[in-house]
Amino acid sequence: MCGIAGWLARKSTLSGPDTLKRMTDAIAHRGPDDEGMYFEDTADGVRGVALGHRRLAIIDLAGGHQPMRDAAAGLTLTFNGEIYNFREIRAELIEAGYSFQHDSDTEVLLRAYQHWGCDLVHHLRGMFAFALWDAKAQRLVLARDRFGEKPLFIHQDADGIYFASEVKALLALPSLTAKVDMEGVWDYLAYRYVPAPRTLFAGIRKLLPGTIAVWENGALSEGRYYAPPDCMPPASGPLPHDVTAAFLEKLDAAVRIEMVSDVPFGAFLSGGLDSSAIVALMTRHSGFPVMTYSVGFSESAYSELSYAAEVARLFNTNHHELVVSHRHVIDRLAELVHFRDAPVSEPSDVPIYLLAKEARRTVKMVLTGEGSDEVLAGYPKHVAENFVRPYQALPVPLRRNLIEPLAHALPYRFRRVKTAITNLSLPDAQDRYVRWFGALSRVEREELAGLGLSGQRQLPCRNFAVNADNSTLRNILCFDQSSWLPDNLLERGDRMTMAASLEARVPFLDDELVAFVSSLPDRYRVRGLHTKWVLRDALRHLVPARILNRPKVGFRVPVNEWLRTTMREYLLSHLQSGSSLTREYYNPQTLHRVIREHLDGRQNHEKLLWSLLNLEIWHRIYL
Repeated sequence: MCGIAGWLARKSTLSGPDTLKRMTDAIAHRGPDDEGMYFEDTADGVRGVALGHRRLAIIDLAGGHQPMRDAAAGLTLTFNGEIYNFREIRAELIEAGYSFQHDSDTEVLLRAYQHWGCDLVHHLRGMFAFALWDAKAQRLVLARDRFGEKPLFIHQDADGIYFASEVKALLALPSLTAKVDMEGVWDYLAYRYVPAPRTLFAGIRKLLPGTIAVWENGALSEGRYYAPPDCMPPASGPLPHDVTAAFLEKLDAAVRIEMVSDVPFGAFLSGGLDSSAIVALMTRHSGFPVMTYSVGFSESAYSELSYAAEVARLFNTNHHELVVSHRHVIDRLAELVHFRDAPVSEPSDVPIYLLAKEARRTVKMVLTGEGSDEVLAGYPKHVAENFVRPYQALPVPLRRNLIEPLAHALPYRFRRVKTAITNLSLPDAQDRYVRWFGALSRVEREELAGLGLSGQRQLPCRNFAVNADNSTLRNILCFDQSSWLPDNLLERGDRMTMAASLEARVPFLDDELVAFVSSLPDRYRVRGLHTKWVLRDALRHLVPARILNRPKVGFRVPVNEWLRTTMREYLLSHLQSGSSLTREYYNPQTLHRVIREHLDGRQNHEKLLWSLLNLEIWHRIYL
């Protein structure tokens, strides 16, 4: 695990070691254990190649220094992530005649490229972003893992290509000044995050998940080597005799392989189904009590600490708890926007960061349950989507004049009913998929914001399209896995844990497990009103029924209440004071109405107000 940065650019435009040192220092939190730099001229002598690295040592503590170089092969590598099957690949390469000096996944990655070239990505089981310079071929290779667990940002200009694990490293370039991309702001209002490849920074983009980019002969080419299998109909074929047992075997294997580490590790435990499953399986493969970490709130309606404690007692873990208040949010929010280089679109970022800081006191790596909902269909929307056609078949006057006004008038405790009725009425699937998570429709965006953009502003869900041959469930899961997961949840997980110098691994995104789940008929994920059916069935004899059957809560933070009370003045000073940098983006009457409706308790606009608050904080930090 680490941070990487570098470039391939005209030598006359950069100051060499000083610039690269500033870039790697900007991401020192990603790798406090070691650092390294490598420079080389291209064959024409016009351009220079620079590779920088900051290391968080997890595997082969003594032998994993980077950038790693093989002078005879002409290869130099800087790598962020973990290759979980590196020992299996290593054995295969030894059989093919390669020798190794260290027991590190970095050296295995170097030899894998030497053996397979750019096809090496198809052999990797893990999370990664890497940059590799092939001097003999005069080729720079950039790659990112299948689901985008590890980040990679790119800036290009007339002089070269520059890359880094975080935007702040690119902003250390003397030629690059932070400027807002207004199209990115429009995206942000639509999604509450900015979908790849765009960011909020003009001139800086994300390399898409499952993509390999190659600079050669003066040009950069990019190609997707992986797309989520749910984006296509499942291949027909016989099912295992016992689907549940086969699933549990795959999940158990993913947990086991991701426990490989040369440092102490543990698990984030919420007390929900996903993290409880991870902890249950970790105990099978650990010779000592698993270290577990949970976070809660003083507001009991939002806290799951009692459930987490029950699971911890069941599996005899070494358990740690943390309680978070509104004061933590106010005190840390600007710091976390800086760590993320983007608005903190989910309030849960704050407790996740604080939990990561707590865990880092005793471990350097944790396993989490992230990704389960997006792979196994764990959200209420995955059930609700089945009712789109029946609802839209009702007479329009009945829906618009009776059902929808009644739903809109319901109090906050019926928020899921309100959300469902609002979204079921949307005929366009791409618009509906975004709206399930509380984003604004095109009409709402245009009412709120006047950004002065030219041309068509109804942006589709990039990297995603509805497949007419796919099921309703698989289509929405395709969106979840292509956009919501990499550009929001995984981005959050990476930045908040790495800000604390802690590595987080996500077994539910193991590519072999994902491929198996995707091969199953829909009924193994959603059955009636039940989500994640195969996981629930697999855990019947592992976790208590109280954990197995309780309604999904999600990692909710009491922002609704805090914005009305303890964070009220903080909100108003950011959005409506004379010092607000984003106030000019909005129609003042619309913004005032939204704020008043929330503060008066007439409507719950917590997601929108949280998004606008964080956008303002981002502007104050970077512009």
